[in-house]
Amino acid sequence: MSAKEKKADAAASSDYFEKRSLKGGAVGWVLLIGLGVSYTISGDFSGWNYGMENGGWLGLTIAWLIMGLMYACTVFGLAELSSAIPTAGAGYGFARSAMGRTAGFATGLALVIEYVCAPAAIATFIANYVLALGIIDVDPLVIVAIAYVVFIAIHIFGVGEALKLMLVISAIALVALIAFAAGMIPHFDGALLFDMPADGSLGSSAALPMGFAGILAALPYGIWFFLGVEGVPLAAEEAADPKRDMPRGLIGALVILGCTGFLSLLLAAGGAGAALIGPSDAPLVDALNAIGQSDLAVFVNWAALAGLIASFFSLMYAGSRQVFALSRAGYLPSFLALTGRRKTPYVALIASGIIGFILVVVMRDGGLILNIAVFGACVSYALMNLSHIILRIRNPRMARGYKTPGGCITTTIGLGLSCVAIVSTFFVDVTAASCVLGIYVIGMIYFMVYSKKHLVANAPEEEFAKLNQAEQELR
Repeated sequence: MSAKEKKADAAASSDYFEKRSLKGGAVGWVLLIGLGVSYTISGDFSGWNYGMENGGWLGLTIAWLIMGLMYACTVFGLAELSSAIPTAGAGYGFARSAMGRTAGFATGLALVIEYVCAPAAIATFIANYVLALGIIDVDPLVIVAIAYVVFIAIHIFGVGEALKLMLVISAIALVALIAFAAGMIPHFDGALLFDMPADGSLGSSAALPMGFAGILAALPYGIWFFLGVEGVPLAAEEAADPKRDMPRGLIGALVILGCTGFLSLLLAAGGAGAALIGPSDAPLVDALNAIGQSDLAVFVNWAALAGLIASFFSLMYAGSRQVFALSRAGYLPSFLALTGRRKTPYVALIASGIIGFILVVVMRDGGLILNIAVFGACVSYALMNLSHIILRIRNPRMARGYKTPGGCITTTIGLGLSCVAIVSTFFVDVTAASCVLGIYVIGMIYFMVYSKKHLVANAPEEEFAKLNQAEQELR
């Protein structure tokens, strides 16, 4: 290749990435903690309680502890990886460096499934809450469509502005959770935690009404307390100081979510009874009404809507960044990575929104869509934990701004529990698990037949992978 041709290629490459770049330095560690909390905060208001129907209060609490340990191990590993490989590809970028392009795409695809399906599910919950509050009386699909249009527009306007708004909305939800706790504590009765009758299954008792199998069946609902927090590293290219801010954002968000989740789990059932809370569509609201706190219940009902909006808003952000990174590197069609004048990935946002809306129209079942998201998330956790282990072993000299406490032992625990979580999803929803497997087959065929031959070699995630390989060769 002549010097002139090389110069032309460099100019073309520069133009390619100029049209596919994000706004750096727009996000500090406080906003990252807010982002992590907002991903998950809606899970404290609804959804988790269905686990009590599968395992009773103690079964769900054990599931919460097990899945909390899985998330803690995973988050510690991600804190290290995101400080060493700070790109918008996050999980896909980590797996790409550790295991190659095929595993990188497999991880990215799992995350796309999670971050496209989860907002779609939450959009249906938002519609249900709006209709229940009597604000308007329209077809739920109209509310879902309005939610997508409004929040896609806000995201396109600017990442800093979007995350600041998200922080405010999350703060409202947190205030409501604190108010809920204050209202429930005087009415707490430990006996109400175990008011569900034993069903006669193996190991069943007043404490574990569905026996030992109930614990396994409750595991996916334990995930709902934390689902999405692993998406913080997707903001790496927009962070002010990713090597320091990513670990702070991830760990800070997990600590807050652990506290709020346990408050909801303990006080809702302990104040109103596990039998009442288990099947409830609005467990915190129903718990407050059951103890005569109707005024506070109204406030929490509105705040629950704010929590749902916060999670919907932030998960849309996560999905757009994962699609952006995969597209910029050629794993998905490159036009999806185009960014606008304000350096936000508007095509990825619009495309993710359209797919999410279609899912709602076709399935009309928020629970099913959310279970699909949970299965995709569990697959990604297994692959990301494995990535940490491999990079620790193969490239111990990699520059890391943070190191996981316990090293490979920690992420090995995370890997094992992730595999257990994957198995547990089949006990809860075979349809959802089968849907994800079908999407995976289609996605991997697309990768092997087309995108594998059209990758962009100098995308950030690809560059980090080359650097990692070079460092390994120097050992």
